[in-house]
Amino acid sequence: MSAQLYRQVKLLLGLGIALALLVLLTAIIVASDSGFSLWQKLKDAPDVLFYAYVAALVIFLLLSTMLLWRFFVPRKATPVAESVVPPTEDMVNVRIAKAHDVGIDVESAQRELSRLGQRQATGEVYVAVFGDISTGKSAIIKALVDAQDIRVGVTGGTTRSIQNYSWQSPEGDTLVLTDVPGLNEADGTLNALAQEEAIRAHIVVYVCDGDLTQSQYTEVDALLNMNKPVIVALNKTDRYEASELTLIRERLLQRLTDRARDVVLIQSGGTQEVLRVRPDGSEEWLERETNPDLSALRAAVQRIIDREPGVIENLRDGNVFMLVAHKLELSELAYRKTQAEGIVKSYTRKAIVGALAAVSPGTDILIQGYLATSMLKELCGVFEVPVRKLDIERFLDLSQSHLGKTAPLLLAVAGNGLKAFPGVGTLVGGVVHAVAYGIIFDALGRSVVQALEKRGDLLPVPTMELFKENLSDDLEARTKRFIQLALQVADDKR
Repeated sequence: MSAQLYRQVKLLLGLGIALALLVLLTAIIVASDSGFSLWQKLKDAPDVLFYAYVAALVIFLLLSTMLLWRFFVPRKATPVAESVVPPTEDMVNVRIAKAHDVGIDVESAQRELSRLGQRQATGEVYVAVFGDISTGKSAIIKALVDAQDIRVGVTGGTTRSIQNYSWQSPEGDTLVLTDVPGLNEADGTLNALAQEEAIRAHIVVYVCDGDLTQSQYTEVDALLNMNKPVIVALNKTDRYEASELTLIRERLLQRLTDRARDVVLIQSGGTQEVLRVRPDGSEEWLERETNPDLSALRAAVQRIIDREPGVIENLRDGNVFMLVAHKLELSELAYRKTQAEGIVKSYTRKAIVGALAAVSPGTDILIQGYLATSMLKELCGVFEVPVRKLDIERFLDLSQSHLGKTAPLLLAVAGNGLKAFPGVGTLVGGVVHAVAYGIIFDALGRSVVQALEKRGDLLPVPTMELFKENLSDDLEARTKRFIQLALQVADDKR
């Protein structure tokens, strides 16, 4: 802008401000004159009219203030707690049938229902025995059922799989004791197996040998949240004095806030070192077998069975139906991810084909907006997320803005990558843009899939952040892959 033009603009702006101030002053004078005139008339009027007018004016000002406040400061929406309806057998069967019809793998869910049916038919009570490694779970089961084939070791991790043992209680009930892997085993899949077995059981016994650590408390809390009877069994009580056992038991009850059905003191047996003094005064250490004492645990389990047999059956079944629904959700998610990956690959190829077919490279790095919009709509359809046109347009606008800065870099990366493919010749220009399009559409699609999978919605700004990450992720390897695809497409067109 020249100096003369700047002075003219400044002069016009100054005149405009002066005129606006003059108009404002005139309005103030007119309003003041009217106000004073009105005030004088109200003073001469009867008191009833004066106070009625003032009251009406105050009410008008209050209502106007409230209206403006609600308009400019919207109230925060109070989140409404969604009522979660526990799945029933009919509900999960309907879901399984629908999933099977569209090609989703439902074998895992069907197998879980079949296992439940088998357990219901036997009428046996399933008791899952949990706890950290080396707390004596296997030794407890061995003492209860007198099973000699249970391996009881002094090192951690003796139990490495789910084992079931039948136990006939003194009252005549048939129980199945399930020995599950220690909850702190290194292999994460063991934890999953243990948690699923807790869901399938009627009663859960959690074994510990002292006050709960933080990780143990977290595990017990998760078991209690399954809303089924949980017995905490304090094992190896021979290591403590009577006063210490009382304090530990009170501490356990306090931390579990009475949600555990019982906290019982038991002794699973084993060996104990004792000091022997010989007649001649010499000493020696000997190992002595200790007898198991599981009477408190037996009594606690029997109390639950006798008190509410129908309730524990319904709780177990309800939890299993939730497990079936969860496994079905995992299968549905895997199916959707497979479908989404196919859509992303298809549109990435279309983008490459479109780039190679163009007479000259366009300025819009997303080529046709129609192509990108169609891909996003199909991905939303796969994840059953309502398509909102504004969200898609907003996300594509943000992507376009970011690509305006990164497009030269992508083209340079594609050009450098082509140096490893000699003999491309006159195709170089088109292939470079095609590779860039391939990188962009691949990152765009993967970002939307991640957003829909994690959030269940297409929020433009968070999805844009994922797009930035995916665009630069493993760029060299992806460039080579799309160069090969672009060259293949170019050969097919010739």
